[in-house]
Amino acid sequence: MILKIFVDEHEQDIHVPDSFLTEATDYFAMLDKDMDNGYQMSRTWVEKPDLLQRCQIVADRILTALEQNNRETATLMAAYILARVPNAYAMHLNLEGDMTLYELETR
Repeated sequence: MILKIFVDEHEQDIHVPDSFLTEATDYFAMLDKDMDNGYQMSRTWVEKPDLLQRCQIVADRILTALEQNNRETATLMAAYILARVPNAYAMHLNLEGDMTLYELETR
């Protein structure tokens, strides 16, 4: 599977092996449990992040991973998005520092 990541004008495909979606379910559950306690999304505290907000949080981790050239973490975070939103096609990110503006594109 592929999740397209758009950062401003730059596009990058993250190739996620199908096995990641099933092998990382425990890790995904741990991420969800962590976010169940609320999350600081840029300047806003979100008590109970919904699915889109969870994808924005994880997409912010993708952005950090790409900036640090950490493909493994970027792939794992992309797998989370694809596992939670199977019809996800792309995430549109920006470098402005506000993850609440990230957009999830579905098919």
